[in-house]
Amino acid sequence: MNPSRFGLGVVIGKFLPPHRGHRHLIETALSQCERVIVIVCGKPIDPIPPHLRAEWLREMVPAAEVMLIDDRYDENDSRIWAENTIQWLGRAPDAVFTSEDYGDRYASYMGSTHVQVDKARLTVPCSGTAVRTDALAMWDFIDPPVRGWFAKRVVIVGAESTGTTTLAMDLASALQTPWVAEYGREYSEVKQARGETEWFTDEFLDIAREQNRREDLAARQANRILICDTNSFATALWHRRYMGHHDERLQAIGAECRADLYLLTGDEIPFIQDGLRDGEHIRHEMHGWFETALAAQSAPWHLLRGTREQRLAEALKIIRTRWPAIEESLAPAPDGV
Repeated sequence: MNPSRFGLGVVIGKFLPPHRGHRHLIETALSQCERVIVIVCGKPIDPIPPHLRAEWLREMVPAAEVMLIDDRYDENDSRIWAENTIQWLGRAPDAVFTSEDYGDRYASYMGSTHVQVDKARLTVPCSGTAVRTDALAMWDFIDPPVRGWFAKRVVIVGAESTGTTTLAMDLASALQTPWVAEYGREYSEVKQARGETEWFTDEFLDIAREQNRREDLAARQANRILICDTNSFATALWHRRYMGHHDERLQAIGAECRADLYLLTGDEIPFIQDGLRDGEHIRHEMHGWFETALAAQSAPWHLLRGTREQRLAEALKIIRTRWPAIEESLAPAPDGV
């Protein structure tokens, strides 16, 4: 072991959520220790599940070992925390790395060295409270796994040939962020190419699960807002369209997806046949299904009508009013938008 380095170093905290200040703290410990254990303290009532915070830290700083413990102690009692730390680790650490004043007391009870890192938050001007208060404003201080949790998800839904994909692409371009395509259409194209015409409920279950997976993956790369061309909530309505009934399993999958805002595209525009569509006769009825379903769920939603340009302008107005912090990451809006 290098005599200039500590043997075992510890970083302890709630990491609610983990941010780049935490990463800087842990990386500092890694640079000075042969081995670093990060102790994540969590309660079941925390706004972000403790196991997720531990998973995020493992991804953010893979060289550190992450330990999750159930935080049910007086957070101000450094002696109890020190005693428990020794019990959890099986020994006292050689060094404790913190950005807080409590570190002196905590380390002294274990006979450890306290290394204080960036107490004034000058190197990384960030805190967990600031991220929880306005994650979009603190976007540059959180890593992809955390961004996936905080990214606002705007979902475009609508009946067949009502401009959902066009609006999704236009919004993603204007907001300089990724968008998630409709997996159901991709699946349908393959199905049609095989000459298959009959649908089965299991296919819709697979489509809904894959839509959720792709959405969660894309959210990690979002620029504050993720645009989704439909989601698994809408898949349940397409199941009704083709199968003629609801399915509780599908609705349960749809309930797992996240949506912070729904934008419903109107059916007043002409129906365009692209070789895959077959629902012109039911388009207006399906539009009504979407209105009813959206009214019954909790996320806010808006109906968009008009030209392509009018829909984009109205959608951007809604989004910018709801989340002003997104302007920090955008170039000046085009004239009229």
